[in-house]
This record gives sequence, C-alpha cells and structure tokens, in this order.
Amino acid sequence: MVPLLVVAVFLLQGAVFRPPQAAAFKILPTNGSLTHQQITEAAFLRKVAEVCRDTATARGKDFTLPINNKLTPTIVQRACSNSYATLLKLSTFNLAVVQTSLSNAAVDRKQFSTAHHFDNEDFENGRDLITQGVAAVKISTRKGKYLSGSTSLGAVCHTLQDFYSHSNWVELGSTAPFSTLIKPERPLHNLATKNTKTCKSCVGEDCTDNILPEVLQQKILTSGYFDLILPTKPAGKCSHGSALDRTSSKEPTGGINKDDIHSEHGLLHQRAAEMAINATMELLEEIRLATGDQAFLRLMGLSQTSVLAFVFDISGSLSNYIAEAKRVCFSIIDSRKGTSEEPSEYILVPFNDQDFGPLIRTGDADKFKDEINSLSTSDSLNPGMCLSGLLLTLTRAPPSSDIFVFTDASAKDTELKSSVEGMMQSTLSKVTFLLTNSISTKSQQNVSLSRSLSQSDIKFYRDLAHISGGQTIEVTNSTLSQTTSVISDITTTDFVTVLQVERNPLKAENFSFVLDPTLSSVTVYITGDSPVFTLYSPTGVSQSGSVADGPLGSIQTVGNLKTIKLNSANQTGEWKISINSTSSYSLKVIGQSSVDVLFYFVEIVEGGHGDSWGQSFTRPFIGRNATFYVSVTGRDSVAVTDVLLVEAFGSGVVSGTIKSVGATDFLVNIDRIPEWAFVVQLKGLLNDSSLVSRFQRQSPTQYKGSRITVTAQSQNITKPGVPLGFNFTVATNITGGNYTIRARTDQGFSMTFPSSLTLGTGGSAQGSVTLTAPSNTESGTDVTLTIEAEAPGSTDLNYVTLRLTVSTANAVFSGCYSLSMCLSFFCFFICYFVCF
Repeated sequence: MVPLLVVAVFLLQGAVFRPPQAAAFKILPTNGSLTHQQITEAAFLRKVAEVCRDTATARGKDFTLPINNKLTPTIVQRACSNSYATLLKLSTFNLAVVQTSLSNAAVDRKQFSTAHHFDNEDFENGRDLITQGVAAVKISTRKGKYLSGSTSLGAVCHTLQDFYSHSNWVELGSTAPFSTLIKPERPLHNLATKNTKTCKSCVGEDCTDNILPEVLQQKILTSGYFDLILPTKPAGKCSHGSALDRTSSKEPTGGINKDDIHSEHGLLHQRAAEMAINATMELLEEIRLATGDQAFLRLMGLSQTSVLAFVFDISGSLSNYIAEAKRVCFSIIDSRKGTSEEPSEYILVPFNDQDFGPLIRTGDADKFKDEINSLSTSDSLNPGMCLSGLLLTLTRAPPSSDIFVFTDASAKDTELKSSVEGMMQSTLSKVTFLLTNSISTKSQQNVSLSRSLSQSDIKFYRDLAHISGGQTIEVTNSTLSQTTSVISDITTTDFVTVLQVERNPLKAENFSFVLDPTLSSVTVYITGDSPVFTLYSPTGVSQSGSVADGPLGSIQTVGNLKTIKLNSANQTGEWKISINSTSSYSLKVIGQSSVDVLFYFVEIVEGGHGDSWGQSFTRPFIGRNATFYVSVTGRDSVAVTDVLLVEAFGSGVVSGTIKSVGATDFLVNIDRIPEWAFVVQLKGLLNDSSLVSRFQRQSPTQYKGSRITVTAQSQNITKPGVPLGFNFTVATNITGGNYTIRARTDQGFSMTFPSSLTLGTGGSAQGSVTLTAPSNTESGTDVTLTIEAEAPGSTDLNYVTLRLTVSTANAVFSGCYSLSMCLSFFCFFICYFVCF
C-alpha cells in the first residue's frame, strides 16, 4: 500500500507540472496531416462562405467564390463584403477564428476526461458535453456575448472532431457525420456494451484489419481505450494506440486512432478529418438556424464596421458636460448614418456613485439617440462606480470594441482594476477616457456641485487607457466638441498599432517606426501637457510640432492631445520623431491596414500524443519563461524576423525565440518575463509580387507579470440553484503575509470565499469559492469567474479567470476509469481508498 501511494503522489506531481493528455487530431502541424486548427478554420470558412452566398442570392447578387479547401480568411472576407455591399472587418474575423482555435486546443489540458475526447466508449457523456456546449453558444450569441460564444464553440468543436478520430465511425463505412451528437433528443443506438469485444491484435505494426468483422457488420459503435500509466482495459476492447498508450500493449494490441497519417489507422486520417470538417459545419449550421444570419456572422467575427460604446457618468456635477457629450455623440452618429462606416451596434452604460447600468444595446441609431437623451443626472459629489460600468461593457461588448468613458471624478470601485485589465487583455478592446475637471452646475436645491480630478486620479485612468491601447483626453465643455474627430478616427475600421510608448520620468528621446505599403490614414497621437517634438520622414524631410500644416501632415490639438495626420504620399519607410517634454507623455502611431497581429499568452502542455497549448487567463510569472501565440492576419503567408517584449515606460527589451506553427502563426518562447510592464512588438517582411517590404506591428494592449500564482480547479458545468465549490491555490516566492482575496462573476451570482489567505514567505495557501447560480438561470448561460489575490500593501496582484456553463442537464463526470485518471485533482483521494 505505502509504495503504491508514494508512486501515486509522485505521479500526481508529474501530472501537475508536466501534464500529458489523450488528444485526437494534432495541434501542431506535421507531415501533411490536418490539425484541429486547420479542421476548425476550414469549417468556419466554408460555412461563412455559404451564409454569404445565400445572402447574395437573396439580394439578387452574384457570388462566384468556389467553396472548397482553398479558402482563406482574406478571400472569404472580400467575397462576403461584396454580398453585403459594405466592408466587413477582416481583423475581427481573424480574431474569432484564433480565439476559437485557442479554446479548441485548450481541451487537451483535460487529459483525464474520457468524455472530452470520446475515449473508453464514453459516448453518452461526450454527447452531453457537445449539446450543453451548443446551448451555451446559442445563448451567448443571442445575448451578444460573442467572445464567450466563440470560446464555448472552440471547446465543443474539439470534442466533436475527436469523435471521428477516436471512434470507428469512419471504419463502419459512414459517409456523413453522426448528427445524433448534436441532437440531444435523439437516442444513441447500437453502442458497444462493456462486455462487447471489439478488436483483435494487430499483426506487428499493421492495424488496418484489427476491428472485429462482426463489429463492422453489425455497425456497432466503439472507441479506443487510453491510459498513460497502466495497461488496463476491459477484455477484448480496442485501444487508442500510440507509444504512450499503455493499453495498446495489452491484448488486443495496437490501436484505432486516426490522429495523423502515421497513426495506427492513419490511412483513414484524411477521411476522418474531412468528416470532422463536415460535422463542424453541421454544428455551425445548427447555431446559425437558432440565432439568425446576422448574429451568426457576428459570432464568426464578420461584423459590419464597428461597435460604438459609451460609458456615462450621470452624477449631478456633470449635467452641463453630459449635454455637450450628447451633442458629440449625436454628431458622430449622424455623420456615419447610412454610410459604410455606420456602426453595426451601439452600447450605452450609465453609472453614478450608487449604481451602474443597465447595459443598453441596439442597432438602431435613432433609438440609441433616444436612450442617450433620456439620461438623467443625480446630485452627488461622491466618486462614481466607473469601473463597474466599464467592466459590464467589456464583458458584454464584442471583442475589439472601442469604448469611451465620460467622467469628471475618481473611481469609487478601484478594487476592480485588475478585473478590468484582464478583460481588456482578453477582449482586445480599447478604452478611451474623456475627462473633465472643475465643472460646476446648480442642483435643484440651488447648491453648487463640483468635483475635481486629482493628478493621481488622472494617472489612474491614464494607466488603464494605456493598458488597453486607448487614450486619456482631458477636456472642458468648450473643447469637448473637438473630440468628435478623434472618436471618429478611433472607431474607423481596421486600424492597427504600429508603435505606442509612454515616458515618465522624462528625458529627451528619439523614436523610430516603420510604415509599410499596406498602411493608409496614418495618424500620430501625442498626449501630454507640453511636448515639443519634430517629425522626420524616410527622405529626411522634417516638420516641427509648432507647424499646424506642414510638408509631412496636419496637426490638431484637442485638450492635452495632439494628432498628426500624415499626408497620403510617400509614407513607406522608416520614420523618426524626437520628443522633449517637461511632463509625462505618450506616443502612439496607428494606421489602417489589413495586416495586423494577434498576441496571446498560452500554456504549453507536453506529453500524450504531442504538444498543445491553450490560452492563459492569468499573468505570467516574473523571472520565469513563458510562451505566447502570435497570429499575423491579412496575409496568407508572412516572414517574422523579430518578436520583442518592449518596456512600456522605458527602453528595456527582451527577445523571443520564434517557432513557426503555420504560414502565419507562431509560438514565441520568452526565457524571462521582465519585472516591468511591457508591450509586444513584431517585425517582419511582407512579400507582394516582386516587392519585399519591412513591416512593424505592436500589441495595443499592455502586459505585466506577477510573482504570485493563482491556480484553480477547472470545472465546466454548474446547475441552477445548486452551490458549486472551487478550490484554488495562491503561491508566491516573495514576502508572506495576509493576501487579499476577491472573487466575482460577470453575472453577479451569489458567492462565498475567504477575504484573505495567510502565506508564508515563498509559500502557498488554499481557499475555496462557492458559487450559486439563481434557480431561474437559463440553461446554457455562460459565466466568467475571476479570482484575485493581492499581496500585502498592494505591491503585487494576480488573478485567474475561469469559464463555466449553467446547465439543467446532469454534469459530465468521467470517473476514475484508470490509475492515470485517479491522479487528477478530483479523484486522487477517492483513488487512495478505491483504486488501491
């Protein structure tokens, strides 16, 4: 007993730090096999092309694009733009594809779940996962929560696709997908029972004929068994196969997986992959029919133009300011109404010192104006619930939205800052604060109301804006109207970030940036009280900041913001700008381009059938290595030469090691996460016909590491009215003490959790969160849970974000089918008493 327990503990530690997994189709491209990402993207492109074809036909337009395996996001986006007579955003289309692919790959971290991979003949639980996930996607899409929808969709697609690699569906001679997997009302027929023998041993390495003839003749459905630790499986059952599957060495030997062309049934890999594409398309069609074409295309990221979102402080001191802000909003709405730049959706969230919301969203410009007009103020001089309103907007607005916050006061709810930062980073939305100072009005009681922003308040908002890649503009009633042009520029489609820096403390400094031929409408933003600057073109022509209209561009001043719109001619090449200032300032260079870059920190899982990764929803650990995923959009192939972590407030640089995982996708390994806040900068080469040009892009979002880790058990399903407990662990290698704990959901569900945990120096502590969804919560509702840990004295902070689905169906529990599964967090103690 004792030696076995020691071994179990040892193996558990291995599972924690280097977890293996039972995968199906590969994650990394290799030897001509199709990967999960390629299967998912192919299905996305074909289904979106079908929707656009149907739309074109209904509108009497031609749609000549062949729907085949040669589609690319760029080709589909152009064809769909012709169908809708307006330019659909390529950037958000690529974003949706990448986010879905990342959540697809992350399923391989559930290495002990037979249901997630259709291992061990676990068909009923696997089907339940799919149908519950589809319900969540539908509800998220109907509610406009497209990021949650695409995340749930990716996980569902992985499990669905695994069925065709792990089961014998293809070997049974099937020519169409198994539709029952997405239809909960249909019964699962002709499944192999526990006592049904399904395979015979392979002849050497030849497994082409190892499924028993009577199984094929009777159309009995089976899947392979998989175990990383012990060669145990029911008598006569097929194994998954591969060198790491211990069951494949037990009679009957071999396996039936079709993961790639070199698998035991690799000759059927292409058929299984094509079947998985068709099954994914069938699932997408199910979602399309339930949500409608417009909502479906937004889920896919193909939205028309942009979303315009406003977060309004409606406290009494802002009554005059709100009147002017309304005029600014109306001017923007009216100027774009009926044009190709008209927003596809408008979002409004009001807040004051006591409350925030509700979130109002509409696609009707006139209705949105009525909603803004109906805003009424309350008499208060207290700080407002600004971050609560902003967090609500970030969780409900589509990814890559532009959000504008109007306020004249400090935030009452500063404890939400880390949650806001996390949502900015996961949604890639930009937040611009429009701040006004010392505005006074009279209340109904004829009492003067005024609030004033301190420099620390302004810095607080400025830091948040810079983290998202947005701006902080200080204005008055008289200058607020000048922000109309700034807001219009920011919300124009397909703007990319070329360079963004901040400086404080101050010094005279020179900056350079490269403009490539795909860029147009290039604008330079300089925010600060007294910046003195000179701009230099690639040909050596210069223009001082004091010259409003010069040889390089036109300069406009709005409050503390200067905008330089470069002339359209001769922009390509390396530009330079020298800046000297007596106060803190920021520099940002943006332009319109189809070529952009998406950056995501990911967690690598090594072992099982190969490497995989999933998006990391926590800050990376300072001083340790980390990996992030880079996807260049708008090109079918690209050469990347440098990926750098650049200090946000200084000149520090950390270089990354680049590994190609596709024509435009890369994994970048960073040996050491720096202590300072940073942005990610990418440099490379674009090849257009005979012209090769340098290009440069930067993440608009700012990142920083932490010396705290927060880890939590991964649950997927919670039931309405039933408390669900989560264990989480906080660890650090710095000073111990009382660490403040906070937890919240985007749905406002009831929760209990410890207010603090005591850690020793370099130690760890465990806590638990209990969450209860209201009993009337709609089945399929997606929930985002964030758990935060803050060091004593607010010297450091980290968080972890988990996603759950509320479901009235029974939660899927895979059980302790093998010793390897007993070593998971959920089963370890059960195994101590049962498995041994």
